[in-house]
Amino acid sequence: MNKNLKYPVLLVHGMGFRDSGHINYWGRIPAKLEENGCKVYYGNQDSNGTIESNGKFLSEKIKEIVEETGASRLNVIAHSKGGLDMRYAISTLKMSKYIASLTTISTPHHGSLTVDKLLQLPEFIIKFVAGCSDLWLRICGDKNPDAYAVFQTFTTDAAEEFNRNNPDEPEVYYQSYAFIMKHVWSDMLMFVPGMVVKFFEGPNDGLLAPRAVEWTNFRGIMTGSSGRGISHCDEVDLRRRKLTGRQGEGIGDITEFYVNVVKELGEMGF
Repeated sequence: MNKNLKYPVLLVHGMGFRDSGHINYWGRIPAKLEENGCKVYYGNQDSNGTIESNGKFLSEKIKEIVEETGASRLNVIAHSKGGLDMRYAISTLKMSKYIASLTTISTPHHGSLTVDKLLQLPEFIIKFVAGCSDLWLRICGDKNPDAYAVFQTFTTDAAEEFNRNNPDEPEVYYQSYAFIMKHVWSDMLMFVPGMVVKFFEGPNDGLLAPRAVEWTNFRGIMTGSSGRGISHCDEVDLRRRKLTGRQGEGIGDITEFYVNVVKELGEMGF
């Protein structure tokens, strides 16, 4: 264990991909954390599962990890929708006694203005896209995918209701981070969604604008040390390499960002 870190780290993935031994959602990040003395575990929840079903799954996973390790609590780092899954588990499902901290990375706490607009498209289009996504994730291992229901939870109205029903628990330390690309062409995988989100909401990481992800103990808007910035894919090391070799203000390697997050948690007594 990291000499300053008191509790193990649980990584909770977002939507669209799954934790896997062969194609890990988190790229080089877990190995880098383990190199720095952290014990790392994975959420392994459905990628396209609803917040409620994933929250229940994560609750059981948390109990398993606590029993296995003997640790009284866990530090959770959650990306994107994974942060909502965890907040539901902590608040509604009363898992707060097992959680020391929750760090959310680009989690849509306040919903997406862009999703508000896109859900005005004809319903058959939305259901078709959701159905194709669910089919793929079933092949990948999801047990109960329901992308159509998940899409609804990303609206600003649904987020407001979720926040009322899932307030922060006082015994858990919460912190949040936002990221942005410097240009819509910074990541071609995120070019189209990034362009749409920029039209409706301004600078973003390809999917989410900072206004959507700012939550308790907001640590600011992170970007890279090059002219590229950091995309939603970069946040979990999709390309398995440094963002840039250029030195300067900002993040050059996303793995170092996570190492620093864990280091700071340790210094705070977690």
